[in-house]
Amino acid sequence: MAGVRLLNLTKHYKRGSEVIKALDGVTLDIDRGEFVAVIGRSGSGKTTMLDLLGLLLKPTAGNLVIDDVETTTLSDRERAHMRGRKVGFVFQEYNLLSGLNVYENVMLPQRYVKDGAEGKQRALELIDRVGLSDRIKHKPSELSGGQMQRVAIARSMVNKPSLILLDEPTGAVDTETAQQLVDLLKRLNREDQVTIVLVTHDLDIASQASRHIRLKDGRVLSDERVAEAVPV
Repeated sequence: MAGVRLLNLTKHYKRGSEVIKALDGVTLDIDRGEFVAVIGRSGSGKTTMLDLLGLLLKPTAGNLVIDDVETTTLSDRERAHMRGRKVGFVFQEYNLLSGLNVYENVMLPQRYVKDGAEGKQRALELIDRVGLSDRIKHKPSELSGGQMQRVAIARSMVNKPSLILLDEPTGAVDTETAQQLVDLLKRLNREDQVTIVLVTHDLDIASQASRHIRLKDGRVLSDERVAEAVPV
């Protein structure tokens, strides 16, 4: 089963004469359908790792394989095409367009893929699955924080990606809403077998993932798989 492979993945930056080792030789495999939480202090390399997985950054060294494709040899155009097809993103700030309604925001990634009627039907189904069918024509200003993040989750999945990357997705909502969002992610992970990599500072949220990867100074400090939780 295809998934994600990081092999000595490295991202260094130069700041004057100093070399900043944002990610420093990370090697690990993430199986298709895993729900992975990446944790660590600020500066540990979490966001850099997420940006590399999302093909937003090119590594300084090493290899990154997504669904059996070696991404480090791809051209910028090929990377953009693969990112549009294979990767969905969810951020702490919802990044919804204020002038568009729920359906139009969910459909945004289809501008790059253009699945036609199939994509439209997929968007409607996802909006229903995240519990927002009755808000489909609402603009972001008419939604709560939790509802806006549900829109962002539906948008991330509209192109049927194999990998969903989430950067502090519960950071801007209250505890009850955060749990509802995690329950939704677990259900989508189970039903769609989509791989989820979630970066979070919230250990209560991280504890619900099936695997915990802790980073420190750009390296893997620990990597632990836990018993599968009871399905939501």
